[in-house]
Amino acid sequence: MDTDLALVLGLALAVLSIPSMVSAFADSRTPRVSVVTLVIAVGLIAYALISHPEGYGPSDIPDAIVHVIARYKFW
Repeated sequence: MDTDLALVLGLALAVLSIPSMVSAFADSRTPRVSVVTLVIAVGLIAYALISHPEGYGPSDIPDAIVHVIARYKFW
């Protein structure tokens, strides 16, 4: 798997797990699925950070997102 793709998928999963976690806490439920999703997201982000030869800086993240969207555009 490409490191840019792993980083973008990890970030997307992390962002999408937050509303689910908040909803579970608001309803006094255990956020099992949210925690599993967050663990997968952290794993993908860690894989991307470790596997990328130069590493990722804060300014590289928007570039990685744009490159992945441009590569996998559907229109």
